Amino acid sequence: MSAYGGFLILSEFMKKEEIKEINADENSVLKSIVDRSVNRPEADSLVEGSVILIEKSSIYVDLAPFGTGIIYGREFINAKDIIKKINLGDIIRAKVVEAENENGYVELSLKEAKQALAWNEAEKAIKAKTILNLEVKDANKGGLILEWQGIQGFLPASQLKADHYPRVLDSDKDKILKELKKLVGEKISVMIISTLPKEGKLIFSEKDNNPEEKKEILSKYTVGDELDCTVAGLVDFGVFLKLEEGLEGLVHISELDWGLVDDPRTMFKVGDSVRAKVIEIKDGKISLSIKALKENPWKEFEGKLKKGDIIKGVVIKYNKHGALVSIKEGVAGLVHNSTFGIEAKLREKLELGKNYNFQITLFEPKEHKMTMIYLE
Repeated sequence: MSAYGGFLILSEFMKKEEIKEINADENSVLKSIVDRSVNRPEADSLVEGSVILIEKSSIYVDLAPFGTGIIYGREFINAKDIIKKINLGDIIRAKVVEAENENGYVELSLKEAKQALAWNEAEKAIKAKTILNLEVKDANKGGLILEWQGIQGFLPASQLKADHYPRVLDSDKDKILKELKKLVGEKISVMIISTLPKEGKLIFSEKDNNPEEKKEILSKYTVGDELDCTVAGLVDFGVFLKLEEGLEGLVHISELDWGLVDDPRTMFKVGDSVRAKVIEIKDGKISLSIKALKENPWKEFEGKLKKGDIIKGVVIKYNKHGALVSIKEGVAGLVHNSTFGIEAKLREKLELGKNYNFQITLFEPKEHKMTMIYLE
């Protein structure tokens, strides 16, 4: 073989090796892209990164290897008090609002991250039985309003120690409130006994409950029990029922009635006698239901309605997802904002209290779920 021929073979060999390297590099890049897309942080997850740019109305965060995060718009305004203390290079933790927006950024929320961390701390405080010295912010006929790490909480009157409990001979509700109001501004030592993240609320107790004693009391109750109780407290998120001395259970607002309940105070008052069913006993707490003892209106439609059916319904409420439409008292479905493009258009087309024709897109009566679309 000539030297020239050998050179050609070597040259060809080098070209093949270069192509292999290029292909390897391309594969590496593709793998990196795939890895990043697979591992990209999901909405509601907490992420951490360094601040790389602070502008008048936005903050950019390095979230390598996922890309760049941004805090802007409403999230920037909501966290202004936190943002004032942030500098370039600071490592911050934020909550993912949107995994990737139209500009390719990961949308973040500082305020929500702070709240998420606070809820984690609250759960730790419950397990550790941490004593907190908190100021009484306000009072109502059912108990006291406290605040911890920016989260509002409720201390039922039944969870007050004897020296703070309002002793009123004739049990007059106004007199009880007057006594509770005297505690506003004072600091009292309490423990967190329950968290309600969906409602943004904490439940406190001032009593130094003996865990063994409480366990013994709870052992008398089982899931499914139907009990005669007394309304001990009313709050935005439900009703506290007194089961016996020193023991209360919560009826969450969603368990009060099959129909829509905006304010429990319109249905009950402190001192009312109520019958409720035990639906859960967990972590030293009893959860109750009043609607479980009423006939389930969804059963009427089992086997009668299905996806694609056209029905008439009345718009009863707006929420952040869209409009709630009722076809019978206690049976309601959601018309999502996305079916109109934007929320404003939905509210323009669907007026509260008015009847319209809708088509069912999902119907699961056993799960009490129904979605629908508006028919022009």
